[in-house]
Amino acid sequence: MSGSRILIIGAGIFGTSTAYYLSLSDPNPSSITILDRNAFPPAPAANSADPPLGASYDISKIVRADYSTPFYMDLAHEAIDAWSTNPLYQRFYHRTGWIMLDEKGSDLAERIRKNFKECGRPDPTKDMSFEEVREAWGGVLQETDMKDFGNAYWNPEAGWAEADQAVEAMLKEAVQSGVQYRQGHAVTLLLHDDHERGIRGVKLADGRILEAEKVLLATGAWTSRLMSGIEDTLNIDANDRIEQQVKAAGVCVAHYKLSKDEKTVFDKMPVIINGENGDIQPPPASSFLKFTNGRSFTNTIMTDSKHEISVPPSYSQDVVPRALKSETIDIIERIMPQMAGRKVAYWRLCWDSVTPTQYQLIARHPDNRLSNLYFSIGGSFHSWKFLPIIGKYVSNLLSEKSNGSEKDQTWAWKDARWSSGGTRGAHEKSLPKRELRDLEDASRKSRL
Repeated sequence: MSGSRILIIGAGIFGTSTAYYLSLSDPNPSSITILDRNAFPPAPAANSADPPLGASYDISKIVRADYSTPFYMDLAHEAIDAWSTNPLYQRFYHRTGWIMLDEKGSDLAERIRKNFKECGRPDPTKDMSFEEVREAWGGVLQETDMKDFGNAYWNPEAGWAEADQAVEAMLKEAVQSGVQYRQGHAVTLLLHDDHERGIRGVKLADGRILEAEKVLLATGAWTSRLMSGIEDTLNIDANDRIEQQVKAAGVCVAHYKLSKDEKTVFDKMPVIINGENGDIQPPPASSFLKFTNGRSFTNTIMTDSKHEISVPPSYSQDVVPRALKSETIDIIERIMPQMAGRKVAYWRLCWDSVTPTQYQLIARHPDNRLSNLYFSIGGSFHSWKFLPIIGKYVSNLLSEKSNGSEKDQTWAWKDARWSSGGTRGAHEKSLPKRELRDLEDASRKSRL
């Protein structure tokens, strides 16, 4: 066994950023341990034979401040300032702009512009005609069928970042400062024999036990599975279980390998938002063009104690049902007909934890028996951009410091429950409305 003052479980953006900020402020960074299933440093996300798990490890992620809630617009501007000025992150950030093709009847652009005004910030956006969209960026959207879109919203100040490389760089900084990195698969949270004393630590799949005074779960889509055992032991009411705070949700992602000449063309493109159908991101150095099918889904199972939770499936994340592949290819070929007939280089199911409001959960567990258990989860498919800053707020939580009333309330244990199906919040497009099992191949269903 090994003991730490703080044990962070999960080295995605929440865990990595927290470890980094603790390494800057803690007089003894070696008393902080970060645990993850992936090796350190993790394998590259692009077409790896053993791709890292978790939404944070990816070839690219969107960085933008276009939010329909003032709170997140301000927070995103803070993050973009860091992306633009801090040498640690600056080299991974690309300000290409983004074009949002939104459905007819949507008021999203209007709500975003209202927030620019109310936040006292200059509004850099404009509407583009569909003819302008077709002619821009080397004509990458020249063949797009625009009949289902109501408007084209352009913001030149948005962009994207090289996701896996940025996370790796930040994690290396934390480790070099003394934070201890441990590789292992957390399977069971352990309570002290006297349950009133809280969490003792975690047991790993290989039998090792890691102990700590405080435990932070930055476990994203895997949180409900990890919490289920101690919730059963403590007989926590169904309405107070973590599943009512966050659900595991997945999206399907397709990657196309570009030739050198093709990359030259697609390098000109901005981030493209394909309405509620997802997004397309410019190719990084690996020359993969990434399409995300934004129609998310849950994977609900019944636990031994008869509680329903959503969890990522046990099979590899590069196994994608045929029906979901077909749906995704149809979306791709409608937004970019020039991709018709092209072979997908690799597929991925990307899993994140989603809250009913899409506001993150950055809080201590409210049950007094779990008073040393903390959460930094609920990315809701929009939180990766906060990598450079979110850890300082989580480190404040672990140090019992307030982040100010607005942040404390926004990130607190949620009153909203999933029984309502979720609410319009920070990123309502991420709310799952279907089950993965309904998309599963018949042959796989027969084996489950």
